[in-house]
Amino acid sequence: MGQKIGPILLIISLLLIALYASFYVVDQTEQAILIQLGEPIDGTIGPGLHIKIPIIQKVIFFDNRLLDYNATPFEILSADKKNIKVDNYAKWRIADPLKFYESVRDIGGALARLGDTIDSEIRTELGRYAMIDILSKPRSELLEAVRKRCNEWAQNYGIDVIDVRIKRIDLPPENQHAVFARMRAERDRQAKKYRSEGQQEALGIRAAADRERTIILADAYRKAQAIKGQGDAEAARIYAEAFGQDPEFFELIRTLEASRTALDDKTIMVISPEYEFLQFLKKSGARLGRD
Repeated sequence: MGQKIGPILLIISLLLIALYASFYVVDQTEQAILIQLGEPIDGTIGPGLHIKIPIIQKVIFFDNRLLDYNATPFEILSADKKNIKVDNYAKWRIADPLKFYESVRDIGGALARLGDTIDSEIRTELGRYAMIDILSKPRSELLEAVRKRCNEWAQNYGIDVIDVRIKRIDLPPENQHAVFARMRAERDRQAKKYRSEGQQEALGIRAAADRERTIILADAYRKAQAIKGQGDAEAARIYAEAFGQDPEFFELIRTLEASRTALDDKTIMVISPEYEFLQFLKKSGARLGRD
């Protein structure tokens, strides 16, 4: 009996091991393909619990997340024959695991192919522009064409190129002074243009303000003269009415006002007996000093 239990336990153990090896789990961040006797079968296997044939079939897992490609900085030659140093990176993912496995096998092989293609496309694209344009133009516009061409190429390897970016652009020391001098000259030109436009605008504003001031003063003077004329006319009318009521008294008042205006305390005046004021006093019965 004891001799029979040993083989049975061995068989049960082997069956349990085979059963355990028949199941596998694909994580949410992964995707997988089945390899049977060295040849891929079926398509992409998504997340979840799956079954395979032990020993005969093998599962190969691939990352389903965005992956990074960080390039080694390299020099390129711009359209105006200036050297610049470019440091770039890219974001990519495995879109078709089966095609990816058949073409590049693993991530290391994919990075080698991606590096050559992306670096070559960046050299080609940036080489079409002068250095000042590369430094001043929005980089997203320059690199979108690079991304599209790289993505078209990458489709043959089951790869999607999501984004291509430049981290930084450096200038060789011998080019920095020339570039900075050109940038400074360009900024000075723009500053002079803005100052000239500002001065022209200021002159226009001053001229408009002076014209408006002249119009306002002329209108105010016209109104003042009209008011003054109306006042003088009213005063003349009042004087005329007063003169009409008592001409002799009005004549006296005018004579006194004229005398007060013309004479002061130290004035010596020789008056003729025919002076109107003396004649008025005589008519009124007033007694003069030596009359």
